[in-house]
Amino acid sequence: MSDLDAYRAKSRAWLESVAPTFGKDARRGLSVEDDLALGRRYMAAKFDAGFAGINWPTEWGGQGLTHLEKITFDSEEMQFGMPVGYFGISLGMPVPILMAHGPDKAWAKERVIKALRGEEIWCQLFSEPAGGSDLAGLRTRAVPDGNGWSLTGQKLWTSWAQYCDYGVIVARTDPNVPKHKGLTYYWVDMKAPGVEVRPIKLAGGDSHVNEVFFDDVKLTDEQRMSPVGGGFAVAMHTLMIERYIATDSGGFGPHLDLFIDLSRNVEVNQKPAIEDGRIRSAIARNYAMRSGLEAITHRAMEMMMAGMQPGPEGSLNKLVAVRSRQKLSELAIDLQGTTGLAFDPHAFVKEDWTASWINAPTGRIAGGADEMLLNTIAEKILGLPQDHRPDKGVAFNQIPA
Repeated sequence: MSDLDAYRAKSRAWLESVAPTFGKDARRGLSVEDDLALGRRYMAAKFDAGFAGINWPTEWGGQGLTHLEKITFDSEEMQFGMPVGYFGISLGMPVPILMAHGPDKAWAKERVIKALRGEEIWCQLFSEPAGGSDLAGLRTRAVPDGNGWSLTGQKLWTSWAQYCDYGVIVARTDPNVPKHKGLTYYWVDMKAPGVEVRPIKLAGGDSHVNEVFFDDVKLTDEQRMSPVGGGFAVAMHTLMIERYIATDSGGFGPHLDLFIDLSRNVEVNQKPAIEDGRIRSAIARNYAMRSGLEAITHRAMEMMMAGMQPGPEGSLNKLVAVRSRQKLSELAIDLQGTTGLAFDPHAFVKEDWTASWINAPTGRIAGGADEMLLNTIAEKILGLPQDHRPDKGVAFNQIPA
């Protein structure tokens, strides 16, 4: 047995031991608040068992292992439906950025450990009503105020902001230069005076995204995480991580095995659907696609292990995985006939095809809409020329609003 196989066995044994307390069966029927409380307990148990921050340095409370061990544990954990969704954004992007760019290491270390234990949650405050996929078009502004800054504006689609303690935010500090050059990156206390969070109810019935308003929120200069005007580079570092964190090969929908099980149990032309050539072709295409995406992710993890930054190939992950999840979910609903139309707002997206389908459009917008990902693939991977951009090189305050 290889070291990785031994680690997988160790991970699964621990997960099986705690699944009756924290797994999907224990979560059924819980309110969001109770489920979050259960999630905090699970994160603390995970930390104590040595499965938190698996690939993070030990000085930051991690285990000092590789990305391969992390992927191994995550693939096992995913099967049990543990209450980890509340912490995915927090530990996936803002906290790693805090580790890399936090100005006060002692303070940052305390925040990182509390985040790993589920005691504190971070959000990522990027998108705005006028600056969604075009992050550089944002209008939230931070102006000098004494020895610090005053933050005013609005962010949109911020996941779990209503439960967050801190967030990372990009704001415009100089409107007199081209839009990419006038941005600065900060962390913000989500409980500070002037911060207001309003949940948004989605089509699937949940309210995990929010709009957040900032009204003269005071920031010290110690909360600045980039050079003044250098925030876009840190934002791009965040998004490069997101392309790998914010999806899996199934687009966070049901596992392909569940579709195979369904196709064995429903009929097409009085025969099991799995005997239909079109269904078998769909299974084969999805298997090949998911295997390809997993290879891209594996390559990116190897790059990060070697101290390199992951490349733009992550855009393929998000674009293809969520699109294919939506199509496969639609096919699964069609195979079920009228029974496929029954909608349970409390169903788990990773095990219910109807819930997966109705929530898939959110995944195609969050973290970069399809159109922006296609541009990235065209320009950064295929080397095609850029689209004409009339605002390129123009001062932000000269761009027609």
